[in-house]
Amino acid sequence: MTFTRCGNSGLFFPKIALGLWHNFGDVDDSEEALKMLSYAFDYGITHFDLADNYGTPAGSAERNFGKLLATQFAGHRDEMLISTKAGHDMWEGPYGTWGSRKHLMAGIDQSLRRMGLEYVDIFYSHRYDPGTPLEETMGALSDIVRSGKALYVGLSKYPADKLQQAIDLLKQAGTSCLVYQDRYNIFAPQTEETVLPVVRENRIGFVAFSPLAQGLLSDKYLHGIPENSRAAHSYGFLKRETITPDMLARIAQLNDIAASRGQTLAQMSLAWCLHRPELTSVIIGASSLQQLQDNLQSLRNTEFSAEELDAIKQATL
Repeated sequence: MTFTRCGNSGLFFPKIALGLWHNFGDVDDSEEALKMLSYAFDYGITHFDLADNYGTPAGSAERNFGKLLATQFAGHRDEMLISTKAGHDMWEGPYGTWGSRKHLMAGIDQSLRRMGLEYVDIFYSHRYDPGTPLEETMGALSDIVRSGKALYVGLSKYPADKLQQAIDLLKQAGTSCLVYQDRYNIFAPQTEETVLPVVRENRIGFVAFSPLAQGLLSDKYLHGIPENSRAAHSYGFLKRETITPDMLARIAQLNDIAASRGQTLAQMSLAWCLHRPELTSVIIGASSLQQLQDNLQSLRNTEFSAEELDAIKQATL
C-alpha cells in the first residue's frame, strides 16, 4: 500500500480506503464482511470509512464494525483511521437530519456508542445544509474536535462556494478542515472544475467516493442489466433508465481501453482516479473478498499516457 500525506496535515492516508456503505449491515453476510475487513487491513488499508446511516437498517454498519473491532481487531485501534459522518436522514423528527448543532452533537455521540469508541479520527458534515447557517454547523464541528470526540473534521458534498466559506469559518473557529469528500469517477469528472480548485487553494485533502459509479465502471453491465444489480432496482444514484444502449456502448469502449492496459475496467477506473495529484485517497466498496482483491490490483498501474487519457475522455462524451 502507498500512503499519501493528507493536505497540509501530518496525517497519512492509504491510497485506497474501504467504505462500509453497503455489505456491512445486518442483512449482509457477516462472515464475508469479516473476510473483507481482515484482508483489507492485512493489505495495508488502514482507513475505514463509515457514516451514521450506513447499513440496513441505518446504523448497523457502525454497530457491526464496532463488534469486529472489539473481537477481531483488539489492540489495533491506533493503526486504524476511522471516519464517520452525520447529516443525512437518521431518525424521525426534526432533529434527525441535516446540519444543526443539535443533530451533529447527537450524531457523533450515537456513532461512538455504536462503534464502542472514545473518538473517531475524522468526523464529516455529510452534506451542505441550506437551512442552517454555516457558522452553526462549523462551530459544532470545531467543538466536537475540542471535546476530543474526533481528531479531525471533514466536509462532504458541499458546493464549491459553500465549501470555501466553510473552510474559512472552521479556521476562524480554530479548527482546520482536514479533507473534502465527494463523488468522482470517469463518468462524473465535474469535480475537477468545481471543488478541486478549492481543495488545491486551501491545501486540504481530497477523498473520492463512488469511483466505479456504483458498478457501472466494472464488468457487471457489459452485457446489459443483471437482475440482482443496483440499476435493476434503481438503488442509490444508479437508475435503470440510465443504462441506455449508448451507455452500454461507452462502457464497452472503456473496457477495451482497460484490456489494452492489461487491467479490468474496474482496475482502470480506480487507477484513473488515483492518477490525479490532488487525490489523497479513493474509497472502494466491495461485496466480496474476490472483488476487493481485484480492485486492489489497480495499484499496480496508475500511470496513463496522454493518448489513453484522451481515449477515455472521448468514450464519455
